[in-house]
Amino acid sequence: MSASVATSQTSADPLLAPLLVGDRRALAQAITLIESTRSDHRERADGLLAAVLPHTGKSVRLGITGVPGVGKSTLIERFGLSLIERGRSLAVLAIDPSSKRGGGSILGDKTRMEELSRHRGAFIRPSPAGATLGGVARRTREAMLLAEAAGFDTVIVETVGVGQSETAVADMVDMFVVLLLPAGGDDLQGIKRGVIELADLIVVNKADGDLKATARRSASDYQHALRMLRSPTAGWTPEVTTSSAQTGEGVAEIWEVVQRFNAAVGEKGIARRRAEQARAWMWNEVGETLLADLRRHPDVRKLVGGLEREVEAGRTTPAAAARRMLQAFHGR
Repeated sequence: MSASVATSQTSADPLLAPLLVGDRRALAQAITLIESTRSDHRERADGLLAAVLPHTGKSVRLGITGVPGVGKSTLIERFGLSLIERGRSLAVLAIDPSSKRGGGSILGDKTRMEELSRHRGAFIRPSPAGATLGGVARRTREAMLLAEAAGFDTVIVETVGVGQSETAVADMVDMFVVLLLPAGGDDLQGIKRGVIELADLIVVNKADGDLKATARRSASDYQHALRMLRSPTAGWTPEVTTSSAQTGEGVAEIWEVVQRFNAAVGEKGIARRRAEQARAWMWNEVGETLLADLRRHPDVRKLVGGLEREVEAGRTTPAAAARRMLQAFHGR
Protein backbone atom coordinates (compact mmCIF):
# COMPACT_ATOMS: atom_id res chain seq x y z
CA MET A 1 0.00 0.00 0.00
CA SER A 2 1.38 3.39 -0.98
CA ALA A 3 2.01 6.06 1.65
CA SER A 4 -0.62 8.35 0.12
CA VAL A 5 -3.28 5.65 0.24
CA ALA A 6 -2.38 4.76 3.82
CA THR A 7 -2.54 8.41 4.83
CA SER A 8 -5.93 8.91 3.17
CA GLN A 9 -7.35 5.87 4.92
CA THR A 10 -5.99 6.67 8.35
CA SER A 11 -7.11 10.31 8.11
CA ALA A 12 -10.62 9.49 6.85
CA ASP A 13 -13.44 10.95 8.92
CA PRO A 14 -14.97 8.31 11.24
CA LEU A 15 -18.39 9.16 9.80
CA LEU A 16 -17.35 8.38 6.24
CA ALA A 17 -17.47 4.58 6.20
CA PRO A 18 -20.83 4.18 7.96
CA LEU A 19 -22.30 7.02 5.88
CA LEU A 20 -21.36 5.34 2.60
CA VAL A 21 -23.13 2.12 3.61
CA GLY A 22 -26.32 3.99 4.41
CA ASP A 23 -26.15 4.26 8.20
CA ARG A 24 -28.93 6.75 9.03
CA ARG A 25 -27.39 7.69 12.38
CA ALA A 26 -24.12 8.56 10.64
CA LEU A 27 -26.06 10.61 8.09
CA ALA A 28 -27.84 12.52 10.85
CA GLN A 29 -24.53 13.19 12.62
CA ALA A 30 -22.92 14.32 9.36
CA ILE A 31 -25.74 16.80 8.70
CA THR A 32 -25.41 18.14 12.25
CA LEU A 33 -21.70 18.60 11.57
CA ILE A 34 -22.19 20.60 8.37
CA GLU A 35 -24.84 22.77 10.04
CA SER A 36 -22.44 23.75 12.82
CA THR A 37 -20.98 27.25 12.71
CA ARG A 38 -17.84 26.32 14.68
CA SER A 39 -14.69 26.81 12.61
CA ASP A 40 -13.21 23.42 13.57
CA HIS A 41 -16.48 21.71 12.62
CA ARG A 42 -16.54 23.60 9.32
CA GLU A 43 -13.04 22.38 8.49
CA ARG A 44 -14.00 18.80 9.30
CA ALA A 45 -17.24 19.15 7.30
CA ASP A 46 -15.32 20.36 4.25
CA GLY A 47 -13.08 17.30 4.45
CA LEU A 48 -16.04 14.95 4.76
CA LEU A 49 -17.85 16.56 1.83
CA ALA A 50 -14.75 16.29 -0.34
CA ALA A 51 -14.57 12.57 0.48
CA VAL A 52 -18.21 11.86 -0.36
CA LEU A 53 -18.35 13.96 -3.55
CA PRO A 54 -17.48 11.04 -5.88
CA HIS A 55 -20.47 9.15 -4.43
CA THR A 56 -23.02 11.89 -5.13
CA GLY A 57 -25.15 13.01 -8.05
CA LYS A 58 -27.07 9.80 -8.68
CA SER A 59 -30.39 10.76 -7.07
CA VAL A 60 -33.52 12.42 -8.38
CA ARG A 61 -33.67 15.86 -6.73
CA LEU A 62 -37.13 17.29 -6.17
CA GLY A 63 -38.20 20.56 -4.55
CA ILE A 64 -41.70 20.81 -3.13
CA THR A 65 -43.30 24.00 -1.88
CA GLY A 66 -46.74 25.31 -1.01
CA VAL A 67 -48.45 27.66 1.38
CA PRO A 68 -49.03 26.51 4.97
CA GLY A 69 -52.13 24.33 5.12
CA VAL A 70 -51.81 22.92 1.62
CA GLY A 71 -50.82 19.53 3.04
CA LYS A 72 -47.16 19.30 2.04
CA SER A 73 -46.02 16.91 4.77
CA THR A 74 -49.02 14.61 4.37
CA LEU A 75 -48.60 14.45 0.61
CA ILE A 76 -44.84 13.91 0.86
CA GLU A 77 -45.43 11.04 3.28
CA ARG A 78 -47.90 9.32 0.95
CA PHE A 79 -45.66 10.01 -2.03
CA GLY A 80 -42.66 8.62 -0.16
CA LEU A 81 -44.51 5.46 0.80
CA SER A 82 -45.47 4.93 -2.84
CA LEU A 83 -41.80 5.31 -3.84
CA ILE A 84 -40.74 2.73 -1.26
CA GLU A 85 -43.33 0.35 -2.68
CA ARG A 86 -41.61 0.82 -6.05
CA GLY A 87 -38.30 -0.19 -4.47
CA ARG A 88 -36.85 3.30 -4.23
CA SER A 89 -35.43 5.14 -1.21
CA LEU A 90 -36.16 8.66 -0.06
CA ALA A 91 -34.50 11.41 1.96
CA VAL A 92 -36.68 14.37 2.95
CA LEU A 93 -34.95 17.58 3.96
CA ALA A 94 -37.73 19.63 5.53
CA ILE A 95 -36.90 23.29 6.05
CA ASP A 96 -38.76 24.60 9.10
CA PRO A 97 -39.39 28.20 10.12
CA SER A 98 -36.85 29.31 12.68
CA SER A 99 -37.48 30.84 16.06
CA LYS A 100 -36.25 34.45 15.97
CA ARG A 101 -35.28 34.29 19.64
CA GLY A 102 -33.53 30.98 19.93
CA GLY A 103 -32.84 30.27 16.28
CA GLY A 104 -34.13 26.73 16.69
CA SER A 105 -36.63 24.91 14.54
CA ILE A 106 -40.19 25.62 15.62
CA LEU A 107 -41.53 22.45 14.06
CA GLY A 108 -38.45 20.32 14.67
CA ASP A 109 -39.81 18.73 17.82
CA LYS A 110 -43.06 17.72 16.21
CA THR A 111 -43.46 14.20 14.91
CA ARG A 112 -43.73 14.55 11.16
CA MET A 113 -44.34 11.84 8.58
CA GLU A 114 -44.41 9.24 11.33
CA GLU A 115 -45.30 6.26 9.14
CA LEU A 116 -42.71 7.12 6.51
CA SER A 117 -39.99 7.68 9.11
CA ARG A 118 -40.33 4.08 10.31
CA HIS A 119 -39.16 2.67 6.98
CA ARG A 120 -35.50 1.78 6.52
CA GLY A 121 -35.68 3.21 3.02
CA ALA A 122 -36.59 6.67 4.28
CA PHE A 123 -34.75 9.43 6.12
CA ILE A 124 -36.39 12.63 7.34
CA ARG A 125 -34.47 15.61 8.61
CA PRO A 126 -36.14 18.86 9.75
CA SER A 127 -33.70 21.75 9.76
CA PRO A 128 -34.19 25.34 10.91
CA ALA A 129 -34.26 27.87 8.10
CA GLY A 130 -32.06 30.27 10.04
CA ALA A 131 -31.28 33.73 8.72
CA THR A 132 -30.44 32.65 5.18
CA LEU A 133 -32.20 34.60 2.44
CA GLY A 134 -35.44 32.95 1.42
CA GLY A 135 -35.82 30.84 4.54
CA VAL A 136 -33.78 27.95 3.19
CA ALA A 137 -31.16 26.41 5.44
CA ARG A 138 -27.74 27.43 4.14
CA ARG A 139 -26.40 23.89 4.32
CA THR A 140 -29.34 22.19 2.60
CA ARG A 141 -27.30 21.70 -0.55
CA GLU A 142 -24.59 19.94 1.41
CA ALA A 143 -27.14 17.83 3.28
CA MET A 144 -28.47 16.76 -0.11
CA LEU A 145 -24.99 15.56 -1.13
CA LEU A 146 -24.64 13.60 2.11
CA ALA A 147 -28.03 11.93 1.55
CA GLU A 148 -26.97 10.93 -1.96
CA ALA A 149 -23.68 9.53 -0.66
CA ALA A 150 -25.67 7.47 1.85
CA GLY A 151 -27.47 5.82 -1.07
CA PHE A 152 -30.84 7.58 -1.14
CA ASP A 153 -31.93 7.66 -4.78
CA THR A 154 -34.60 10.35 -4.30
CA VAL A 155 -34.09 13.56 -2.34
CA ILE A 156 -36.94 15.96 -1.59
CA VAL A 157 -36.38 19.46 -0.25
CA GLU A 158 -39.58 20.72 1.39
CA THR A 159 -39.71 24.48 1.85
CA VAL A 160 -41.63 26.63 4.30
CA GLY A 161 -43.52 28.09 1.34
CA VAL A 162 -43.00 31.72 2.29
CA GLY A 163 -40.83 34.58 1.08
CA GLN A 164 -38.21 33.74 -1.53
CA SER A 165 -37.55 30.19 -0.35
CA GLU A 166 -39.16 28.88 -3.52
CA THR A 167 -36.50 30.51 -5.71
CA ALA A 168 -33.67 29.24 -3.50
CA VAL A 169 -34.94 25.65 -3.62
CA ALA A 170 -35.69 25.75 -7.35
CA ASP A 171 -32.00 26.61 -7.80
CA MET A 172 -30.82 23.43 -6.07
CA VAL A 173 -33.10 20.70 -7.46
CA ASP A 174 -33.79 19.05 -10.82
CA MET A 175 -37.56 19.48 -10.75
CA PHE A 176 -39.67 21.96 -8.81
CA VAL A 177 -43.17 21.02 -7.67
CA VAL A 178 -45.70 23.59 -6.41
CA LEU A 179 -48.67 22.44 -4.32
CA LEU A 180 -51.76 24.62 -4.46
CA LEU A 181 -55.18 24.57 -2.86
CA PRO A 182 -58.36 24.35 -4.93
CA ALA A 183 -59.24 27.93 -5.81
CA GLY A 184 -61.28 30.01 -8.16
CA GLY A 185 -62.05 33.57 -9.13
CA ASP A 186 -60.28 36.08 -6.89
CA ASP A 187 -58.44 33.30 -5.04
CA LEU A 188 -56.93 32.12 -8.31
CA GLN A 189 -55.89 35.66 -9.21
CA GLY A 190 -54.16 35.98 -5.84
CA ILE A 191 -51.64 33.18 -6.50
CA LYS A 192 -48.17 34.67 -6.88
CA ARG A 193 -47.07 34.66 -10.50
CA GLY A 194 -43.45 34.23 -9.39
CA VAL A 195 -43.92 30.77 -7.90
CA ILE A 196 -46.00 29.65 -10.90
CA GLU A 197 -43.16 30.68 -13.20
CA LEU A 198 -40.81 28.39 -11.28
CA ALA A 199 -43.06 25.32 -11.40
CA ASP A 200 -42.24 22.27 -13.48
CA LEU A 201 -45.32 20.62 -12.01
CA ILE A 202 -48.35 22.09 -10.25
CA VAL A 203 -50.32 19.76 -8.00
CA VAL A 204 -53.74 20.92 -6.84
CA ASN A 205 -54.03 19.08 -3.53
CA LYS A 206 -57.09 18.32 -1.38
CA ALA A 207 -59.00 17.14 -4.46
CA ASP A 208 -61.52 15.14 -2.45
CA GLY A 209 -65.07 15.45 -1.13
CA ASP A 210 -66.78 18.73 -1.88
CA LEU A 211 -63.55 20.21 -3.21
CA LYS A 212 -62.96 17.58 -5.89
CA ALA A 213 -64.82 19.42 -8.67
CA THR A 214 -63.28 22.74 -7.62
CA ALA A 215 -59.82 21.16 -7.74
CA ARG A 216 -60.36 19.93 -11.28
CA ARG A 217 -61.53 23.35 -12.43
CA SER A 218 -58.53 24.95 -10.71
CA ALA A 219 -56.18 22.52 -12.45
CA SER A 220 -57.70 23.48 -15.80
CA ASP A 221 -57.31 27.18 -15.00
CA TYR A 222 -53.68 26.75 -13.94
CA GLN A 223 -52.92 24.73 -17.06
CA HIS A 224 -54.32 27.56 -19.16
CA ALA A 225 -52.25 30.11 -17.22
CA LEU A 226 -49.06 28.10 -17.77
CA ARG A 227 -49.48 28.32 -21.53
CA MET A 228 -48.86 32.05 -21.28
CA LEU A 229 -45.63 31.63 -19.32
CA ARG A 230 -42.20 30.52 -20.42
CA SER A 231 -41.21 27.10 -19.13
CA PRO A 232 -38.46 27.26 -16.47
CA THR A 233 -36.87 24.10 -17.90
CA ALA A 234 -35.73 23.68 -21.50
CA GLY A 235 -37.34 20.73 -23.21
CA TRP A 236 -40.22 20.43 -20.76
CA THR A 237 -43.75 21.78 -20.77
CA PRO A 238 -45.00 22.19 -17.17
CA GLU A 239 -47.92 19.99 -16.23
CA VAL A 240 -50.82 20.32 -13.79
CA THR A 241 -52.42 17.45 -11.89
CA THR A 242 -54.70 16.91 -8.91
CA SER A 243 -54.20 14.81 -5.80
CA SER A 244 -55.63 14.05 -2.40
CA ALA A 245 -53.09 13.53 0.36
CA GLN A 246 -55.99 12.35 2.53
CA THR A 247 -57.25 9.55 0.24
CA GLY A 248 -54.04 8.99 -1.71
CA GLU A 249 -55.73 9.52 -5.06
CA GLY A 250 -53.33 10.94 -7.63
CA VAL A 251 -50.31 10.88 -5.33
CA ALA A 252 -48.51 7.87 -6.82
CA GLU A 253 -49.06 9.32 -10.30
CA ILE A 254 -46.78 12.25 -9.41
CA TRP A 255 -43.82 9.91 -9.89
CA GLU A 256 -44.98 9.19 -13.44
CA VAL A 257 -44.77 12.92 -14.17
CA VAL A 258 -41.27 12.98 -12.65
CA GLN A 259 -40.24 10.17 -14.99
CA ARG A 260 -41.65 12.01 -18.00
CA PHE A 261 -39.74 15.10 -16.89
CA ASN A 262 -36.46 13.20 -16.64
CA ALA A 263 -37.00 11.60 -20.05
CA ALA A 264 -37.81 14.96 -21.67
CA VAL A 265 -34.93 16.89 -20.14
CA GLY A 266 -32.47 14.02 -20.49
CA GLU A 267 -29.24 13.24 -18.66
CA LYS A 268 -27.37 16.04 -20.44
CA GLY A 269 -30.05 18.57 -19.51
CA ILE A 270 -29.98 17.52 -15.85
CA ALA A 271 -26.17 17.60 -15.82
CA ARG A 272 -26.14 21.09 -17.37
CA ARG A 273 -28.64 22.39 -14.80
CA ARG A 274 -26.64 20.92 -11.92
CA ALA A 275 -23.41 22.45 -13.26
CA GLU A 276 -25.05 25.88 -13.40
CA GLN A 277 -26.42 25.40 -9.89
CA ALA A 278 -22.98 24.41 -8.58
CA ARG A 279 -21.41 27.56 -10.02
CA ALA A 280 -24.14 29.74 -8.48
CA TRP A 281 -23.71 27.84 -5.19
CA MET A 282 -20.00 28.70 -5.15
CA TRP A 283 -20.68 32.44 -5.49
CA ASN A 284 -23.45 32.26 -2.91
CA GLU A 285 -20.97 30.73 -0.48
CA VAL A 286 -18.52 33.53 -1.21
CA GLY A 287 -21.19 36.10 -0.39
CA GLU A 288 -22.35 34.33 2.77
CA THR A 289 -18.79 33.88 4.04
CA LEU A 290 -17.74 37.45 3.31
CA LEU A 291 -20.82 38.82 5.08
CA ALA A 292 -20.12 36.64 8.13
CA ASP A 293 -16.49 37.78 8.20
CA LEU A 294 -17.60 41.40 7.86
CA ARG A 295 -19.97 41.12 10.81
CA ARG A 296 -17.27 39.53 12.98
CA HIS A 297 -14.53 42.04 12.13
CA PRO A 298 -13.60 43.97 15.32
CA ASP A 299 -13.32 47.38 13.62
CA VAL A 300 -16.69 46.90 11.89
CA ARG A 301 -18.35 45.83 15.13
CA LYS A 302 -17.22 49.08 16.75
CA LEU A 303 -18.95 51.08 14.00
CA VAL A 304 -22.17 49.11 13.51
CA GLY A 305 -24.22 50.48 16.41
CA GLY A 306 -23.46 54.13 15.61
CA LEU A 307 -23.99 53.67 11.87
CA GLU A 308 -27.33 51.96 12.40
CA ARG A 309 -28.50 54.86 14.58
CA GLU A 310 -27.35 57.40 11.99
CA VAL A 311 -29.19 55.57 9.21
CA GLU A 312 -32.35 55.23 11.32
CA ALA A 313 -32.27 58.96 12.16
CA GLY A 314 -31.71 59.92 8.52
CA ARG A 315 -28.33 61.56 9.23
CA THR A 316 -26.55 59.35 6.68
CA THR A 317 -27.57 57.13 3.80
CA PRO A 318 -27.44 53.32 3.93
CA ALA A 319 -24.97 53.37 1.01
CA ALA A 320 -22.60 55.75 2.83
CA ALA A 321 -22.83 53.67 6.01
CA ALA A 322 -22.09 50.51 4.05
CA ARG A 323 -19.00 52.11 2.49
CA ARG A 324 -17.69 53.09 5.92
CA MET A 325 -18.10 49.53 7.15
CA LEU A 326 -16.31 48.15 4.10
CA GLN A 327 -13.48 50.66 4.54
CA ALA A 328 -13.06 49.50 8.14
CA PHE A 329 -13.15 45.88 6.98
CA HIS A 330 -10.39 46.53 4.44
CA GLY A 331 -8.35 48.57 6.95
CA ARG A 332 -8.57 51.86 5.08
